[in-house]
Amino acid sequence: MAQAKTLTDKELRRVLDYTATRKHARRNRAMLLTTYYSGMRVKEVASLRIADVWTIDEGIKHEVRLTAEMTKGDKAGIVFLPEKLRKELLAYIAGIDRSDTTKALFYTQKHHQRGFTANTLAQFFHYLYKRAGIDGGSSHSGRRTFITNLAAKGVGVRVLQSLARHAGIGTTQSYIDVNDDMKRRAVELV
Repeated sequence: MAQAKTLTDKELRRVLDYTATRKHARRNRAMLLTTYYSGMRVKEVASLRIADVWTIDEGIKHEVRLTAEMTKGDKAGIVFLPEKLRKELLAYIAGIDRSDTTKALFYTQKHHQRGFTANTLAQFFHYLYKRAGIDGGSSHSGRRTFITNLAAKGVGVRVLQSLARHAGIGTTQSYIDVNDDMKRRAVELV
């Protein structure tokens, strides 16, 4: 199976512009940017509860603690939320009912309590990218783009492995998409 597409800034903008014209635009934008800015897997995004990211006192947390049940491989971990993502999540959460923080963070149209399953969210992303005209986009595109973008900015592979919560460094390396711009900058270092 082919790897998920790594998004360019222009492609991300196209998906966000498309999302803005659709029903549940704020939710869809927040889900997309959660994968893009945090590198979370679709299973992890689907399993988030309001309390995982929001507190009355603090607003949006700086990190999310994933339980073993929420992750691939049943291994608990921490996901750090950058300021850009915290702003997006705050804008989204401001518009939803927060009276029961055990509810799914990202509700579905039919099931406001349960939210998405990993499978339904993966299908959602597939169709979102397809309808936005992004060939090869999938539920893993945000995660792969997150890792590639950090690598392009010089973040070491060991840090990337830890952020991605991969068991082996080889897995992390396979996520990094090399492009001509990265190669141009590399040769200028000589």
